[in-house]
Amino acid sequence: QVQLEESGGGLAQAGGSLRLSCAASGRTFSIYAMGWFRQTAGEERVFVAAMTWPLNMKYYADSVKGRFSISRDAAKSTVYLQMNSLKPEDTAVYYCAAHRSGSFYNSRSYEYWGQGTQVTVSS
Repeated sequence: QVQLEESGGGLAQAGGSLRLSCAASGRTFSIYAMGWFRQTAGEERVFVAAMTWPLNMKYYADSVKGRFSISRDAAKSTVYLQMNSLKPEDTAVYYCAAHRSGSFYNSRSYEYWGQGTQVTVSS
């Protein structure tokens, strides 16, 4: 089992920045990729970013390329999502997830999920 806990959400103004953290615990040695998804009310969870290790391959949704950056601190078993140049349309609940198999862009490829953290961007 793997437990994931997100933090760092909150309120930001358009053009501002936030950094989300996702701390993993449990059988973290079994994880080789993690992703971030976001979800708004009544909608499906949408892929935001993912990374794999040890090769440190990174993947981003077109909507966040150049603004968001995913990174990892292996010693802390923590993955981060640095969000810059925030837009009101970035408002959502953000989830981190541990990848199991399959496409990084598909939420069904992830086995463990955090509880989510709210990000609200005001115009």
